Amino acid sequence: MTGLRLPRFRLYPRSLGGQLIALLLIALIASQGFAIWLFAGERRVAIYEAIGDGVILRAATLVPLLDSADGQVRDQILKAASTPVTRFWIGAEPVVSAPGRSSPERRLEDALAEELGNGKDIRVELIGRSRNPAPSQHHQSPRKDQDTEPDKRLEKQRERAEKQAERIRRTLLAINFSVPLADGTWLNVTTNHRPPPSGAFQTLLLQIALMAGAIILIVAVTIRQVSQPLRALAGASDRLGRGEDVSALPVAGPREVRQTIQAFNAMQERLSRFVRDRTRMLAAISHDLRTPITSLRIRAEFIEDDEDREKFIATLDEMAAMTEATLAFARDEAVKESQETVDFPALLVALTDDQIDMGRDVRLTGTSPLQLTCRPLALKRAIRNLIENAVRYGAVARVSQSVEDGQLRLIIDDDGPGIPQDRLADVFEPFVRLETSRSSETGGIGLGLAIARSIIHAHGGTITLENRAEGGLRAIVLLPV
Repeated sequence: MTGLRLPRFRLYPRSLGGQLIALLLIALIASQGFAIWLFAGERRVAIYEAIGDGVILRAATLVPLLDSADGQVRDQILKAASTPVTRFWIGAEPVVSAPGRSSPERRLEDALAEELGNGKDIRVELIGRSRNPAPSQHHQSPRKDQDTEPDKRLEKQRERAEKQAERIRRTLLAINFSVPLADGTWLNVTTNHRPPPSGAFQTLLLQIALMAGAIILIVAVTIRQVSQPLRALAGASDRLGRGEDVSALPVAGPREVRQTIQAFNAMQERLSRFVRDRTRMLAAISHDLRTPITSLRIRAEFIEDDEDREKFIATLDEMAAMTEATLAFARDEAVKESQETVDFPALLVALTDDQIDMGRDVRLTGTSPLQLTCRPLALKRAIRNLIENAVRYGAVARVSQSVEDGQLRLIIDDDGPGIPQDRLADVFEPFVRLETSRSSETGGIGLGLAIARSIIHAHGGTITLENRAEGGLRAIVLLPV
């Protein structure tokens, strides 16, 4: 579907605190997981060797006894040596098919060979999940007395072997031994141990969770000490950029943040003093020019040549208008209007109605509901200047307003001749007029667009001009909502 904008989910946080917590948690989980993996491997080897040491001693003791015992005695020896976790039986084939390949297997084989001391073909197998050795009986011996065993006894041995095999299949840690006896049979040994209880893993998870909680708590407290002064600094910077008076921020937080706040306080104090001094100087110059201009106008009245007198008076009137406009601009800059939340479409309706009442062709073509926080009088002055500029040079002003991507978009179109492309930025400079390119009439003194731009910038917005393809000029104002 065209026009359907799906939400974007950001897994990685954008705030400083969230990023720091995420990185620390990733490092914690990765390091703990790697440590658990290493610990599990070392623990498994240690268990194997601990189990194997005990079995080696018992097997080394049993082999000589079994070599010298007959079938009945062998059964008793095997029964006495076996435990619920370690089973001994004699078979015609070894339960371990080949000598061990891993280092722990070879160490156990060497240890048992050292105990027996006769170079026997000893085989050891370490497995993570025990396979079923499937002994059909505790021993298989070629002795004749085995043939006379009752079927009931063989059945019991078979049942015990099957139960033992099932128990082995459920284990995770197992060691199988196969040691040859003197009569050609094999002494097979299977020892198995159940894995650690699940509570051990849960304990590790609880430990990681506690460490993660401690990290989140510590980072949250630390980031709070840093972020609060930074948020206050960001807000003060925004207000200062909008032309508001900003009081000195309290110095708080870590040393680096305190130094930043101190530098900001010093900067805004210097900027405010500079603007005040320049504004007072501009107002004083404009005020002081009134008297000599008035005096010159009085003297111009006595010029006998009518043509020279009118030209001289027109020049003085223009100078007086420039002086009054500059003085008014300085007064507006000196007075800091407080911000208010206004109904912006209603503000536009009031402005356009005022212009229509004065007989100007101003049309409000569209609005969007919006509550805007601004300095109403200053903003009305900026928009009024743009509308009057459009009517003066383009005969008609068409005003429209919308909200796009979190911004107020105000458009003012006219039907005038437009502005040369290379002069679009020049008209925002004070006292710059382009009568020859826009109108044969003299329009204003060149402060209207400069004042409008100053006010729009003070609200954190932008203003641009562009020539319309169908003719005329378009002023575009963007203000943050």
